[in-house]
Amino acid sequence: MNAPAHPVPAPLTEAAAWDAYVAAHPAATPFHTRAWCEAITRATGHKHHLIAQRDAVGCITGILPLHHVRSPLFGQALVASGFAVGGGILADSPAIAAVLADAAIDLAGSLGVPSIELRGGPLPDGWHVEEGVYAGFARDLARDEEAELLAIPRKQRAEVRKALGGDLEVATGSDAAHRAEHYRVYATSVRNLGTPVFPKALFACVLDALGDKADILTVHGGGEAVASVLSLYWRGTVMPYWGGGLASARTQRANELMYFALMNHARAKGCTRFDFGRSKLGTGPFAYKKNWGFEPEPLTYARWLAPGQRPRDTNPTSARYRLQVDLWKKLPLWAANRIGPLIARGLG
Repeated sequence: MNAPAHPVPAPLTEAAAWDAYVAAHPAATPFHTRAWCEAITRATGHKHHLIAQRDAVGCITGILPLHHVRSPLFGQALVASGFAVGGGILADSPAIAAVLADAAIDLAGSLGVPSIELRGGPLPDGWHVEEGVYAGFARDLARDEEAELLAIPRKQRAEVRKALGGDLEVATGSDAAHRAEHYRVYATSVRNLGTPVFPKALFACVLDALGDKADILTVHGGGEAVASVLSLYWRGTVMPYWGGGLASARTQRANELMYFALMNHARAKGCTRFDFGRSKLGTGPFAYKKNWGFEPEPLTYARWLAPGQRPRDTNPTSARYRLQVDLWKKLPLWAANRIGPLIARGLG
């Protein structure tokens, strides 16, 4: 990188230092970890860059992991972090956070990248703030299965009870069979929503990288997998991250069983909190999570744009993609699974 206008943090040369800083920082997320960043690069080819600030004795005082996401359809951006719902700047002070933000702008300039997207962390001064689009849903887990059931609002609790009384089975794991079932269900689910599916390698690389901090829970009904979710585990919190269900899952109430079973599975693993993830305001998933008794918490993101540039539009509910979404829903699954990953890897 050519001589920048702002002070540049020293490059991070020791992977162990990155790991140690994330492990010690109270605001760290799984999306700040080296494991996540390297998994995304292996799965998608999007190079990751780590900007790190050090103090006078060489100790890290702040980091900003970024993925250089490039797509012929959606353009390019530096994203913190790729395929994540969190991340952003992780620093010991606002002053260090500001240095990292400036260094990211310098990096974007050297790479010819027109925008930077931060999906969490401090919001740098002068950057465009995006709010009123997403909300997060999280709450503590109850002490046991019966208390968990009672914590669910009455109408949704009745649906869960019906699911528990149905002819459904739950399995957890992360081996090849679990991965194949999850991908089939997830790919079918997102095709039905009109959205391109992520590459199969993305799920495999994340599972391999995170080890016992990720797994798959699948609900079987009528002799087949009908609902499945890949979850992350982080500091006592379970995060159902990539999940979906077949059309038959709704009538069998397999999704209700899936999330309730995940709550109990996570509690057995030592978790005390359930993070239902983010959803766009005004959507079906937003309403569904409220039905479970989760209260929405507004999420605020930050974006930097080079002069004269426009932000990437990767929102599938955008009016510009309405026709494409309708057409995608009609694709045969084999075609959607072949073409979708080529498109979705550029979403980042």
